[in-house]
Amino acid sequence: MALTQHGVLELLSPYPPGWGGVLLWGAASTVAISAGAFLIGLVLGMGGALGKLSGNRPLRLLLDLYTIAIRAIPELILIVGLYYAGMDGLNLLLATLNLPAIEMNGFAVAVAVLGFVQGAYMTEVLRGAILAIPAGQIEAAKAFGMGPMLRFRRVVLPALLPNALPGLANLWMSITKDSALVAVVGYQELALSTRLAGASTKHYFVFFLASAFLYLALTLVSNVVFSLIERRVRRGQPTPA
Repeated sequence: MALTQHGVLELLSPYPPGWGGVLLWGAASTVAISAGAFLIGLVLGMGGALGKLSGNRPLRLLLDLYTIAIRAIPELILIVGLYYAGMDGLNLLLATLNLPAIEMNGFAVAVAVLGFVQGAYMTEVLRGAILAIPAGQIEAAKAFGMGPMLRFRRVVLPALLPNALPGLANLWMSITKDSALVAVVGYQELALSTRLAGASTKHYFVFFLASAFLYLALTLVSNVVFSLIERRVRRGQPTPA
């Protein structure tokens, strides 16, 4: 059935019976999931990068296994597998301790699983950024008597950020799209909200087009934010021609 402009506005209204509010709530959930997963992945990635460069062979082999396995297996299989297998394993452990079983929150699972997956990619991005730091800067910090933590905070971190930011920005964009996969564990984000709105009204094109514009808006805002951050961390460096 053809829709008039008035009919489209009614469908996308943020107030019932419009579905605009549902889409906006889904978009907010997508941002929250992506932000939480990005922070977890950043922590895991930094730890993984430093572990791979630590010279500890068993630790490096373990981290190699982690990054290779995560990057080889599709995200959908990882999300489903970690959700159900992780929940069953946790409840089995609780049962052996004579504790009651628990039902895992969909939001927490989505954030944890996506963060675990992104940590493997961030490990390689941050490892490459650290390796790009001139060795003389680190040697100079050691010569001044800086300890490992002080050296990391004052020399390594400021030097790796300009090298890592483009890769981290790409991973952020990837997370915002991968968040649509968490619908398989029953958590409602933007993609699932769009499908529900389309199925309820039978106007799939309207809602998928609106969803595409929301994803595009998120991408454009993210580009601006990362550009500002990159300008900040590159202050004092020569501007490329």
